[in-house]
Amino acid sequence: MTFKAPDSLCEQIAHYLAERIIRGELQPAERIQEQKVTAALNVSRGSVREALLILERRHLVTILPRRGAHVTELNEHNVRSLCGLMSELYILLGNAVAQNWKTPADLAPFLDIQQRLTDSLGRGDIKAFVEDSFNVMRAAYPFADNPYLQETVENLQPAMSRTYYLALDQRKADMSEYLALFAKLLEAVVARDPARIRSVLAEYAQRSCEQVLAALV
Repeated sequence: MTFKAPDSLCEQIAHYLAERIIRGELQPAERIQEQKVTAALNVSRGSVREALLILERRHLVTILPRRGAHVTELNEHNVRSLCGLMSELYILLGNAVAQNWKTPADLAPFLDIQQRLTDSLGRGDIKAFVEDSFNVMRAAYPFADNPYLQETVENLQPAMSRTYYLALDQRKADMSEYLALFAKLLEAVVARDPARIRSVLAEYAQRSCEQVLAALV
């Protein structure tokens, strides 16, 4: 494989490696050898190193002195820590939408996502369903208008995608429940009810966490 667009080369390499980690092709604790990646992708070693630094920021690899880059491990502590943090970040985004939407048109992006989720459920398309579940938070970014929150969520999103992919079989059974939960979330946002927003999102985070932990066994 040969990449083009030199200005985005490191991101392209990072995306390529991230997809392999998310799909489980690169296993937890497995070393990522720079020389092999350089040869496989026909890119410079410096570009690979920059890509690995990007993946470290996104919590998919750990770079250790004299030991190189390794895929981060998935264990109960890491999964619970990640789910707990993401739950609070989702709640911040949900409250931002509730506080700042002004007209029904402001909520149109969420209704569009809700329809796409319904369509994905009908097709049994789990991957598209999971992707749109992340698009919910991206639709909320303009309401929060907080670049630090957005950057934090985006850097954590690949790690969450990895856990979602691990639990895809459980996700298939959960898709209709997620749609019902999303409908409750929209109702809470329209009502500008922060207590209900927290309740709905905390319930979702807990269920998701338990699904991932079950898949780890």
